[in-house]
Amino acid sequence: MGVIRKDKAWKIYFSIMFLGAGLLAVFSFYSVSCAKSQVKDIITVPGNFSSIAEKVSPAVVNIRTVKRVSGGGRVFRFYQDPFGRKDPFQDFFEKFFGNEKHREFTQQSLGSGFIIDKKGFIVTNNHVVENADNIKVKLKDSKEYNAEIVGRDPSTDLALIKIKSAQNLPFVGLGNSDDLKVGQWVVAIGSPFGLEHTVTAGIVSAKGRVIGSGPYDNFIQTDASINPGNSGGPLLNLNGEVVGINTAIMAGGHGIGFAIPINLANNIIKQLKVSGEVTRGWLGVGIQDINTELARYYGLEEAKGVLVTEVFPGDPASEAGIKPKDIIIEINGEKVENSRELTNIIADINVGEKVKIIVLRNRNKKSFNVEIARRDNNKIASRNNLEDQEAELGIRVANLTEELARRFNNPKVGGVIIVDIDQGSKGDEAGLRQGDIIYEVNHKAIKNVRDFNKTIGKIQKVEAIDIFLQRLNVGFLAKKLTK
Repeated sequence: MGVIRKDKAWKIYFSIMFLGAGLLAVFSFYSVSCAKSQVKDIITVPGNFSSIAEKVSPAVVNIRTVKRVSGGGRVFRFYQDPFGRKDPFQDFFEKFFGNEKHREFTQQSLGSGFIIDKKGFIVTNNHVVENADNIKVKLKDSKEYNAEIVGRDPSTDLALIKIKSAQNLPFVGLGNSDDLKVGQWVVAIGSPFGLEHTVTAGIVSAKGRVIGSGPYDNFIQTDASINPGNSGGPLLNLNGEVVGINTAIMAGGHGIGFAIPINLANNIIKQLKVSGEVTRGWLGVGIQDINTELARYYGLEEAKGVLVTEVFPGDPASEAGIKPKDIIIEINGEKVENSRELTNIIADINVGEKVKIIVLRNRNKKSFNVEIARRDNNKIASRNNLEDQEAELGIRVANLTEELARRFNNPKVGGVIIVDIDQGSKGDEAGLRQGDIIYEVNHKAIKNVRDFNKTIGKIQKVEAIDIFLQRLNVGFLAKKLTK
């Protein structure tokens, strides 16, 4: 066994110590570098929001409106001033003068808005200025102007108003809401409860929220404090650009606000500015999302695409050859995953423009060239009145096709099938289920969706509804509910 001399042993010892010290230094440097990198990633809270407030506030306005309401009685009793305070004498007057003739009352409301160019065009919410007899706009420098409505779009709750000034007005730049990311800081400026130019900050809590306010729901959710009076004010990114229009708050949900993405609003604002109204494309179909059960039934790999439940005669889809049960998966090369996407895509297409629509029919792709028509809100409203009968009961129905009839061992085609039901709705509480086939309502034969809607539509409020149906693997059932 070899022997190591003392002088050589000392050399080996110092070499090891030197190597260890070197490794320790490298490791320490690496650790500090990583720590600094992590700190840099974690510490993303701005030092302050003063620069944004100073830059944008001059272009944010307070909007006060006045309208005359014909009422008295219960209308007067529920009136509140802009600060949410009830008139302490209203119950007294209601009690002793409740039967007097209807009188006109002046109702005031408030909101916010922002100037988008030096000529005085202002973006706000439709519900802020709708039916207003008088609109007053106040700037941060306390100057007040009378405003006129340029155009309104109730479908998206947007409005464009204008003030006249001898001087160029301050205005705010518009950003890109598509670039927003969940968790990113945003700032809201407005007049909550009449407190002008209030600045609040928070983060983007979610994107693409659907809250049931209309067909074009696609809201930015934020925890930046938004309250009554903020409506119509800007939601800003850290560059001071408008990325959203503050619009709604969730009742009872403190700290939850919603804003219309500026990218959705841009085209609407342009149309209102030019023509005072919004023109949207129209396909002419009833649609619903593909859920997991429908995806399995139609042999789809994923629950994506839009099921056509109804095709309106004489409208573009019908003229092109699209049929109920077709699944729309693509428009002009753009994939369509759900009904909200389809609605927004069609709405943005110019009237008279031809589009290529790809559908799945019996698991095979088919292509159609469809010339988009103009969306007629009056025509749609009359159809929606029928569709609302379904929503009122919390159920949605579709025609019972031959294919579905075979699946449910039904010897004849006729009736409607429940394709969706809202939890806790009247239909749900009555024991109706998805997949139930309705044959009769109050002993009247139901052959299709139109029969069902018309029959339900004729039934008065609080009137009983008897439904005769068939349930797979159970048989015939009778269910009763009240409208």
